[in-house]
Amino acid sequence: MPALVAPLMPVGCLAASAQPSLPVEGELRLRPWQLKDAAAVVKAFQDPAIQRWHLRRADSEEEAREWIAQWQRGWQGETGVHWAVVDEHDTLLGRVSLSSLILMGGQAEISYWTVPSARGTGVCSRAVTAATDWALGEAGFHRVELGHSVANPASCRIAKRVGFTQEGVRREALLHADGWHDMHLHARLR
Repeated sequence: MPALVAPLMPVGCLAASAQPSLPVEGELRLRPWQLKDAAAVVKAFQDPAIQRWHLRRADSEEEAREWIAQWQRGWQGETGVHWAVVDEHDTLLGRVSLSSLILMGGQAEISYWTVPSARGTGVCSRAVTAATDWALGEAGFHRVELGHSVANPASCRIAKRVGFTQEGVRREALLHADGWHDMHLHARLR
């Protein structure tokens, strides 16, 4: 069946090159995940806040390596772009990812977490800004969405701080361990 519009981002536009590392203000960077990050992922996922808002926990380095391998495959499959947020010593501070990619319309959904020691320092805001600027600029996306539980005001502050416009509330959109959560929907456009 012929398409009525040309794809905004043709198939292969991401996978044709290696996933980039991105500089982040404050001597930080976003870099592709490496299997050696497994122990740091397990440690991060011991944090109750990460478990609460991200619906999973990592019980072993083997499990974390499986996640990392899946995150790595996302680039080649053009299904996701997953970065570790690291400092100048390559210490893991968090994660930023683009998922639910729709190349036809140039759309993605951004998600993130930071380790407890990085919270309140601006690391998350700067990392989300770097990933979003890359997505809407160099990568060629048209729209990046950000969703978070209405019960997570810290995530809402980050969304607003980095220029995501709140567009509405998706009622009972995500099931957490404590029940259904309404979700704020924010977006930035190119």
